[in-house]
This record gives sequence, C-alpha cells and structure tokens, in this order.
Amino acid sequence: MPQKVLVTGGAGFIGSHVAEAYVKKGARVWIVDDLSSGRPANVPDGARLVQLDIRDARLADVFTEARGFDIISHHAAQIDVRVSVSDPRRDAGVNIDGFLNVAECGLRFGCGRFMFVSSGGVVYGEPDIRPTPETTPKRPLSPYGVTKLSGEYYLNYYAHERGLDYAAVRYSNVYGPRQDPHGEAGVVAIFTGVLLAGGRPRVFGDGRQTRDYVFVADVVAALLAALDSERLGVYNVGTGIETDVLDLGARLAAACDREFDPEMAPARPGEAQRISISSALAERELGWRPASDLADGLRVTAESIRAARPSA
Repeated sequence: MPQKVLVTGGAGFIGSHVAEAYVKKGARVWIVDDLSSGRPANVPDGARLVQLDIRDARLADVFTEARGFDIISHHAAQIDVRVSVSDPRRDAGVNIDGFLNVAECGLRFGCGRFMFVSSGGVVYGEPDIRPTPETTPKRPLSPYGVTKLSGEYYLNYYAHERGLDYAAVRYSNVYGPRQDPHGEAGVVAIFTGVLLAGGRPRVFGDGRQTRDYVFVADVVAALLAALDSERLGVYNVGTGIETDVLDLGARLAAACDREFDPEMAPARPGEAQRISISSALAERELGWRPASDLADGLRVTAESIRAARPSA
C-alpha cells in the first residue's frame, strides 16, 4: 500500500469512499475538493482536507508539502450530463483544464501511479454491443463523455511521452451511501430522496432507458485492485446488467415503503438510451467482479439516506 495518496474530489460521494479505503490501509491521505458538491462530513478521520479548485495554481503547494504522491486518485469532475450540454466550456474547464493541472503537478513533483475515474456510461454513446467491452468504438453523445474520453487520451500521451504510470476505470452508474439525494446527478439517490419526502419522482422520456447500476463498495474494490495491475490502460467496472428507470423506481419505492407514481417529463438531450458494460477484462486481469446484489444495494442506500434526513 502506498504511503502518500492524493484523492481529488475526496469529499464527494465516490471519492470519500476511496479515501476511506486508503486510510484504512494505513496510507497518509490528502484530499483536494472545492466542496461545490462534496461535504466535509464525508472526509474520513485521518485524511487532510484542502479546500481548493483543481484548476487553481495553488494545487502545486499541496504537492510541494507532500513531496509528491505515490498515488493520485483523480475523482474531481463536473459530472452532470445536462450541465455539459448546456455549458460545454464549464464542463471542459473542470474536466480537461482541471485534469491537466493535476496531471502536470504529478509529473512535476512526483507520482507513482495516476488513477483516473472515467465513465463507462458516456464514452461509448449508443454502442451496438451490450454488455459493452473496452474495445468498442467510442462515440460519446455529450460534452461530458468527450471530456472523460479526452482524459484517457491525455493519459495515453503522458504514458508514452513522459513515462507516467496510470490506470483508468470506466465506472457504470455508481450508487450507494453518501450519494446526494438533492444533487443533479445520481438517479438512485434523487429518486430515494423524493420518495422519502412523499413526492413523485420525475422520469424523463418513456422510462425504458436502461443503466448498469454498480454499488460503491464494488467500484472501490475495483480501483484498489487496479493499483497492482502491470498493464497501462482502461478497465470497465460494472455489472453487465441493464435495469430500466421504471423498474429501478419500483424497486426503490419498495425499499422506501412507498408507492411509485412517477411524473413523466420530456426526454433530455445527450443521454444514451441503453447502457451496460462488460467487466470481463477486470475479472480476468484483476480478479474483480461485483459482489453486491442490486436489491441489497438499493436497500442499504435507501436506509442510509433515510438516516441522514433531518427528521430521522
């Protein structure tokens, strides 16, 4: 286990779980997060939080203090597809300019391995093959997908021209405790928050669009497994199972002891209709496979959101 780890976005949903895993393994963990969506309460005991935008030149000071990092785990990003469609420059500012600031600092001050969180839900667009393997052509339908794919291409450049050691993980739709029910992304948490408040979840389009839902503990396990991979490149991390929005809503309503009576709304631009990704490569090379059943994961997530409600 590395001694010094930087987790960007480590006060957020997935990043905080990753930071916690590093702390539990005895690493010294620095977290850089601007707290635009992350919360200080998510930061695990033993980790140091630096409130800072990843585009800020002062990021170099964090690297100077640590004298480089054994691992950079880059989670900070603009993650909302709708925001990327309405404001592509904002999306690129965080997901490309911010990424480059982190990567250049790593190369300048020291980085043993760069772990990059990409997205299996957006880089492929509408693929003909499902579950979709890593070799499938990439045809992203949103600026968010373009910027995530750009990060992968930059890493390929840095590896070949400047010797950066890296691995990238393309997560499918991650859900679990600490996901923000009031945020702009993460349908599981959003639906759960609305259901617990007695409201009607809003379903865009016909509700038959599918996603591949993977529990947060499983993606953390995949990322840690990828630390030891001798191969430079990308791994899909998902279940390979499609679940449509209406089915997901009904499952969540049952977990929340509520009725599912959705409010239907027009489809949103930039969103794929069907997504499921193959993790056969991760299973073969990393020995990883998802351990969590969807029903159990939804129940745990609903319970955590219920417990965090002010009235709880």
